[in-house]
Amino acid sequence: MVKSMTGFGRGQVNAMGYQVNCEIKGVNHRYFDPFIRISRRYSSLEERIKEELRKYVSRGRLEININIEKTGESRRNIKVDKDLAIAYYNYLKEIAEKLNISQEIRIIDVFRLPEVFGLEDEEENLETVWAVLKQSVDQAVECLVDMRIKEGINLAEDIRTRNRMISGMVERLEARSPEVSREYGERLRCRIAEFMEQDGIDEQRLLQEIAIFADKSSVTEEIVRLKSHTDHLEELMQAQDSVGRKSDFLVQEMFREINTIASKANDLEMNRIVVDAKAELEKIREQLQNIE
Repeated sequence: MVKSMTGFGRGQVNAMGYQVNCEIKGVNHRYFDPFIRISRRYSSLEERIKEELRKYVSRGRLEININIEKTGESRRNIKVDKDLAIAYYNYLKEIAEKLNISQEIRIIDVFRLPEVFGLEDEEENLETVWAVLKQSVDQAVECLVDMRIKEGINLAEDIRTRNRMISGMVERLEARSPEVSREYGERLRCRIAEFMEQDGIDEQRLLQEIAIFADKSSVTEEIVRLKSHTDHLEELMQAQDSVGRKSDFLVQEMFREINTIASKANDLEMNRIVVDAKAELEKIREQLQNIE
């Protein structure tokens, strides 16, 4: 199925103590190129996100914005530096003895001293975070793919229409080809007659003229290949897998055959057909830049 590389998707999941919002924007690119914006706290999950996206998308630049918020109750633990507390206590007793003052030291006094204790959030379970994040990413990318499919249907139809126009032009080239060969033959006979009237016939030159005629007079091979290419492009536009790169390569081959016909057939009508065919091919090539 032909898919566009442009689109947008959004996913939001609130579960297991987290709310995760994910937005994905797809644009054209030759390769699979994800760019993820996520809090550094969860940056270790980036590779998992990329692997999840690869299940749905094979080509294109993806800009992913992810916001993760904790909605459940956060547990905080007290962290005590016991060694530091003991060092403070011993030092205070020593000072009190030297100054001959009361050595009454309360535990609360020690706790008030710098860096003796602190509060820290309980370490998060990244597997829990990923379980919710994955749901949000899947929602967003599924919306993105739906949009890409809808746009892809329109792109494929436009390409197929232009491809059929080119196929009709190839038939016109094929119909014109015998007349061009006949005209070439007439010119060749006139050249041969001119040579025959000369006293000294340059056989080498005569053979060269015949060889040039043989090369230029027939575009049958190019027309056969063009017919095959247009049929193949029609098939690709109905294929189920990603066809952007294959189609782009095929259009390059079609350009090559059209240009060869233009160089061989020094004929005004055929050249006009070739110009029209190249114009349609160029439009197809532009459309293919949007296809996955």
